[in-house]
Amino acid sequence: MEIILLLVRLFLFGVFALAGVGKLLDLEGSAKAVKGFGVPDEIAKTVSFLLPLFEITIGILFLFNSTSWIAAVGGLLLLLAFIGAMIYQLAKGNAPDCHCFGQIHSEPVGKSSLIRNIGFAILSLLLVSQGRGSQGIDLAATSNDMLQAVLVSGILVLLAVVVLYLKKIFEQQVQILRRIEILELVSREGAQIERKGASSPAEGLPIGAPFPEFELADTSGKRVRFSDYKRAQRPILFLFVSPDCGPCNALYPEVREWRESLRDKLAIVLVSSGSISANLEKFDDETGVLLQEKREVADQVKARWTPTAIFVNADGKIASHPAAGDTAIRELIEKLVTEDLTKEHVFFTGFHEDQTRVLIGEKLPEFSMPDLKGVPITHDTFKGKESLIVFFSMTCPHCVQMIEELKEWDKTKGADEPNLVVFSDGDAEAHQELDLSAPIIIDEGYRFAAKIGMMGTPSGVIVNENAEIITETGIGASNIWALIGKRK
Repeated sequence: MEIILLLVRLFLFGVFALAGVGKLLDLEGSAKAVKGFGVPDEIAKTVSFLLPLFEITIGILFLFNSTSWIAAVGGLLLLLAFIGAMIYQLAKGNAPDCHCFGQIHSEPVGKSSLIRNIGFAILSLLLVSQGRGSQGIDLAATSNDMLQAVLVSGILVLLAVVVLYLKKIFEQQVQILRRIEILELVSREGAQIERKGASSPAEGLPIGAPFPEFELADTSGKRVRFSDYKRAQRPILFLFVSPDCGPCNALYPEVREWRESLRDKLAIVLVSSGSISANLEKFDDETGVLLQEKREVADQVKARWTPTAIFVNADGKIASHPAAGDTAIRELIEKLVTEDLTKEHVFFTGFHEDQTRVLIGEKLPEFSMPDLKGVPITHDTFKGKESLIVFFSMTCPHCVQMIEELKEWDKTKGADEPNLVVFSDGDAEAHQELDLSAPIIIDEGYRFAAKIGMMGTPSGVIVNENAEIITETGIGASNIWALIGKRK
């Protein structure tokens, strides 16, 4: 029994000393973890500094028979406090980062961390139950003083080596995650990494489409809607991040600088996922991070990668291609810094090489073509009200699938929604049978379509009341509906 008690003491020495040293190596993270457990901000830094010192002291006291019982009592009380706080947070549905071993090992509070602390508490209780005089073999009383010194020194040296080695692994892991994330993005030379089940990070909703409405909670628990931002009529840079994303964490210090330097031009809003505590630890954001339950907003705007930035103008319309990766985001920021964001038709492209020319701001070319009823459709037809121009083909199965939805929308759309004009190719009689109330123009060989950037069918674009193109080409039914704020 004496040797077992000694081994328990040495084990608890290692646990408490390792926990204390690990927290001291990451005082900032310790402070965030303490706040996550509800400690007031004004004393969080003090508590985060004193806690590891207390843990190291308890660990050292376990080494000596005369002080081991005191260490066991102190350790037991501390562990019970940890266990109580964990149970309270889990009962509330929270999962703050326990930061149990600081920079060496950290994880959200869960069953494993709770069970681990209960196990440590049982070992401490064992020593407490033995009383002051029965704490196992007394290293200080042995006749071999040299053996005692070597044993204690060896433990301390081993502990220091383990801490330094784990710290090195942690730093390498961050670098590896960053490199993997960057390699998966489209490179600056235009090469692309193939990845099954995922599309290009440059693929997003068409520029000019309304940013989708959402309602998310921020890290303070407040519910925030996109309409709240839209009412402010201020440009926004939405930055999609994740607490598990190494490049996001590395980029965040720059994000704070951009928020300060660009505060008079736009707002920068972080949209993340995961627990409140994990996001507070990684992104100590005074304005709050918006938290998705899964990826509902990111999926709607096709922000498939983290970090990805999307610029939205003061009218609530998407005004940039997705800038995926830290290099592309910095490039977008450089453009935002120099551009007058109050100008009409401001948009940003060119973050990746596989993108086509955007014709936003250009007027429709002069033309005159009859519709199926013989009514001439000209450049002037589009003046006075916004119009959705759809390019269609009877030989395109995706177009045929879309036609019923187009007919229904054209019949039921409100007065403030765009007019519908369809350009197609092929037999006029077959188009007559579609029974579409909107004008249909047969554009042989899609000569007119090519002039305004149409690429394949179905595709669409919106022109304003001045017959100016105001959106990027929407390719496919879902993107065409996105142009008018419909989500299919």
